[in-house]
This record gives sequence, structure tokens and C-alpha cells, in this order.
Amino acid sequence: MASRRKARILAFQALYFWEASHVPVEELLSFAWLEEKKLSSLDESFSAFSKTLIAGTIENIGSVDDMIKKHLENWDISRLNRVDLAILRISAYTLMFQNEMAPSIVIDEAIGLCREFGTDLSFKFINGVLDSIRKTLKDQGKIP
Repeated sequence: MASRRKARILAFQALYFWEASHVPVEELLSFAWLEEKKLSSLDESFSAFSKTLIAGTIENIGSVDDMIKKHLENWDISRLNRVDLAILRISAYTLMFQNEMAPSIVIDEAIGLCREFGTDLSFKFINGVLDSIRKTLKDQGKIP
């Protein structure tokens, strides 16, 4: 389970980097942007899960961002800081397209990322948006 957490952190970092630099997806998925020491220590299952999250989020960025926008109350997606946006994107993608993971775990993981990388108030904001997305998907019968 710890490796899944590390894989999520790596995917979050990649999405943050992508938003800041708009590098090609292939470069993100090769992890060429990582320090050599970290790159050489990546294990295959760890990097495979990260790649799934990265590629899936970017391939579905339009619908992921639309879902996020619908659940931002009195807030515009362009005003979100990049850390919060990357966490929301990866988590919304997971809720929307990876039904094998319990929504509560997805939200807990997002809150953990917020506490580690976000501002003091990020986790409350992220929790509210993701819980709203979860409720919408549940009402649509897309998640249990």
C-alpha cells in the first residue's frame, strides 16, 4: 500500500510539472524530469501505477476539468494554485475512471497529499470539492 502512495505522489508531481511546463506526455511518462538517483530506484509496479494515473488524467483532462469546475463554489479553476489543481485532477480522474478504488480512500489519499504538499487550508478545500464530485458520481450510479 505504501508503494501506491508513493506512486500517487510521483503522479501528482508529474501533473504539477506538466501544468507548469506543458512538456509532452511522453517525457512525463519516461520520468526524465526526475533526478537520476530517484529514476534509477523506481520499481516497475510503482512506475506502472504512476503512469496509469498520469496518462489517464491527461487523456481525460477535458472531462476531469469540467467535473472539477462544476464543483467549485464561487471559485474559478484558473485561480487554483498548481498543487491543489494537480491533486484535484488526479483524484477526480481516479473517482471518475478507476472504480475499483473506494471513493473514501481516494479522498483520504488526496487529503494526505494536501497535508504534505499544500497550504494549511488546502485539505479542507480539496475534501469539499472531491466529496461533492463523489456525491454527483454516486447519484449518477457511477460509483457505489
